[in-house]
Amino acid sequence: MTDTLTITAATLADAPALKALLEAAYRGDSARQGWNHEADILDDERTAPGEVEGLLADPAVTILTAREGDSIIGCVAVTRKDARLAYLGMLCVAPTLQSAGLGRRLLDAAEDHASARGSTAMEMTVIDSRAELIAWYERRGYAFTGETRPFPVPRDPPVTFVVLEKRLLPA
Repeated sequence: MTDTLTITAATLADAPALKALLEAAYRGDSARQGWNHEADILDDERTAPGEVEGLLADPAVTILTAREGDSIIGCVAVTRKDARLAYLGMLCVAPTLQSAGLGRRLLDAAEDHASARGSTAMEMTVIDSRAELIAWYERRGYAFTGETRPFPVPRDPPVTFVVLEKRLLPA
């Protein structure tokens, strides 16, 4: 990464590049090049056809992109759940660029975005077996709420999410 990195909101035109990044970072052999993947747990597509476009059309959702020149190399989605709570999702960095601080920069940008829009807390769900990823979020101030949620599609063996939350500082 160079000093030409920018973090900006995605547009509908970014949907194909976002989908490609999400699939490369979360699933399949390309994801195994980084440390933050689900390729050993899940083998289907990370995002369904049209899902990214639907998120970009939703006024409650902002997808922030990390760009190096014209290339999208990372992203994170922030969804306003209610007046207090924002939801963090789809945080990913291109597998070959992981462990260089970009995920942290995107997380900080997401928290700043939510706080600037009045949110006082950010929550997320993480697959319960992903101890290394959960520990990464804990080091950044996220804590277990005690709540679990089922994976949206039945799996064998079953996959369960844990809910993590962090209080946000006022903007």
